[in-house]
Amino acid sequence: MMYLWVDANVILRFITGDPPEMAAKTLELMTRAEKGEIGLRLSHIVLAEIVWVLSSFYKYPKKDIAESLTFFICADGIYPENQDLLIQALKDMANKNVDFVNAYLAALARSREEGICSFDNDFRKLDVNLVIPPG
Repeated sequence: MMYLWVDANVILRFITGDPPEMAAKTLELMTRAEKGEIGLRLSHIVLAEIVWVLSSFYKYPKKDIAESLTFFICADGIYPENQDLLIQALKDMANKNVDFVNAYLAALARSREEGICSFDNDFRKLDVNLVIPPG
């Protein structure tokens, strides 16, 4: 099987249907992946870009973003990096109203039983050991 790293713009066309001609091409690609003809790999950094575009440009609510992207990364033919961490981060982003990147960083730190050094108080919502830089 051939594997391809998929870029944010492809997934955004699939989710938004915008513009329609690109969305149609993306649907064909996703159908091939679902049938096992190709495998689409997804980087966590690309997922972060998708979340940002959906929230800032398309104005999707965090809950809708989390639901759509969780469904997407669990679909047949999609091979995300750190799938469990991505799912947890999407869930935390929606349920605790924090940025996706902070939610992902917290999920990563928890998975390794490590803390986070930050000035961002949102980490207090994310059940992680927060260390504020002294000074």
